[in-house]
Amino acid sequence: MASLQVTQEQERITSPPMASLLCPPFKAVMYDQYGEPDKVLRMADVDPVELGARDVCVKMLAAPINPSDINSIEGVYPNKPTVPGAVGGIEGVGQVQAVGSAVTAPLSPGDWVIAFPHTAMGTWQTYAVKPQELWHKVRNDVPMEYAATVTVNPLSALVLLQCFTKLNPGDTIVQNGATSIVGQCVIQLAKAQGLRTINIIRDRPGSEQAKHRLTQLGAHLVFTESQLRVKNVKSLLGTLPEPALGFDCVGGNAASLTMRFLRKGGTMVTYGGMSKEHVNVSTSSFIFKDLSFKGFWLWNWVNSDKVEDCKKMIDYLLDLVKEGKLTYQTELTPFRDFGLALDKAQGKLGAQPKQVVSFWDKAKL
Repeated sequence: MASLQVTQEQERITSPPMASLLCPPFKAVMYDQYGEPDKVLRMADVDPVELGARDVCVKMLAAPINPSDINSIEGVYPNKPTVPGAVGGIEGVGQVQAVGSAVTAPLSPGDWVIAFPHTAMGTWQTYAVKPQELWHKVRNDVPMEYAATVTVNPLSALVLLQCFTKLNPGDTIVQNGATSIVGQCVIQLAKAQGLRTINIIRDRPGSEQAKHRLTQLGAHLVFTESQLRVKNVKSLLGTLPEPALGFDCVGGNAASLTMRFLRKGGTMVTYGGMSKEHVNVSTSSFIFKDLSFKGFWLWNWVNSDKVEDCKKMIDYLLDLVKEGKLTYQTELTPFRDFGLALDKAQGKLGAQPKQVVSFWDKAKL
């Protein structure tokens, strides 16, 4: 996408006057109105930014392009930054460069930090200056693409497993959208907690390979939607207990299949709607099965009173990454090729791994 090549002539944004403690000049992917990303995003040069007393200057290392980032740019996401002058991206990892005179957080130059909580919008830039409370220090001995992506998908998976129904080792959960990063994380986190997983995936070319991949991650059962066109899906459970908890990120038929597995008194949590179809619940699901239905939006969760709990969860997730117990596929793309990463993230080049933009050559880290 030529309009976002770093090498082209770029607009210059005026910043505060020079001061004794400054963040270096940097580049940022910005937009001044909501619309199609290809049309509204621009690459801008930003002058040095003065650090306030409680500010931290961070050299961004990597940041992903999430579906919610695209929706925010389009103006259709419930929470979106103010325009004009918005910088894209809500999560990412960086390295502390300088701290303001009144910073009390245990942050020093060289530390790795992530933009958290997500009110710290604006991660698609080579440097970022934000108050100390919008940065969370993390370990620096894991691949940066995992640190850059831990606060949305993996964190969602862990919250889903820990915060809706009390589960004990040996219990079972069921989920649709199992090939998504959240779904893959649910499988691995459940395995680490001694839980069993029933996983529903779409019928499409490569579904057998997907089943094999999910099984390698620790899935107990994996079904395509067409395999569940039976009168009693619970006959497929074998020795597994009926699941107490289900996760739905698709809606429509996939949601109906998920709730059919649930035991009496079970709970289904909807956290997405990829099919754009309604979740339909039968009267008998309420009366005879006594099922509970809840919704989950990570933004609300993080920005309530759960920030400190979530920070502990993030640290736990990165510990699992270090131990090799949590893995998922990403693709690092240089910042100079941001337009290509954006096209891949929007599905214009077919199915692609999650796109993570790397802001610096390794020699400059």
